Amino acid sequence: MKINKKVIFTALVTVSSLGLQAQDTRFTQKNPDKPEATEFMDPEVRIVTPSTVPSDAIVLFDGKNLEQWESTKDGSAAKWKVEDGVMTVVGGAGGISTKKLFGDCQLHIEWRSPNEADDKKGQGRGNSGVFLQGIYEVQVLNSYQNRTYRNGQAGSIYKQTPPLVNATSKQGDWNVYDIIYTAPKFTINGGIETPAYVTVIHNGIVVQNHTKIQGVTNYIGQPTNPVHGKAPIHLQDHGNAVSFRNVWIREM
Repeated sequence: MKINKKVIFTALVTVSSLGLQAQDTRFTQKNPDKPEATEFMDPEVRIVTPSTVPSDAIVLFDGKNLEQWESTKDGSAAKWKVEDGVMTVVGGAGGISTKKLFGDCQLHIEWRSPNEADDKKGQGRGNSGVFLQGIYEVQVLNSYQNRTYRNGQAGSIYKQTPPLVNATSKQGDWNVYDIIYTAPKFTINGGIETPAYVTVIHNGIVVQNHTKIQGVTNYIGQPTNPVHGKAPIHLQDHGNAVSFRNVWIREM
């Protein structure tokens, strides 16, 4: 095949030009001798009012109804129980997913494992999960004095990365997850340009520190990396009556 050198040269010039346009030109002055040379005013930083729920947050559950959620199975109305400001898994009803799709985000969610008999142990005790983009699970489990595999206890990236510590509240008490999530970016041919990363703060304690997510958190087998865009937050029905409250999210 004959190579057209002119076409290649034009393409290289175009790519180079795009690269130059994308570069940060704030500090182009060499050895500046005035403070203003390294100061910039615009655009002004956006104001967010801090509160129990930040002013720019989307409230996914306010204790009243499941309007923001749908059945993961078929998109029908979510069938979990809502009572006294809390939503609780109804075993067999299936998981629920947000109607809205998300990518990079800050997610706040509070959860409580039910009071269960002593014969329920390991993964059978207070099991659920918070799935980022529907496929990357931060494990929810009653891990208070309940031994199971390290990468399957509360605060783990399921079947991948154990939490740094076990910060789980005792059975029946509330737990708090604050999750900072960066979605993966894919190349045009389906490769991974940037993997997903997650930080999880469990009851005020960092248990995942900018952890790389290796791929889909499969129950069996190695992680896979299907190409995807924004996707729902999913809460799992694992057959245990786990409860959730005060769920909000900030898109980033």
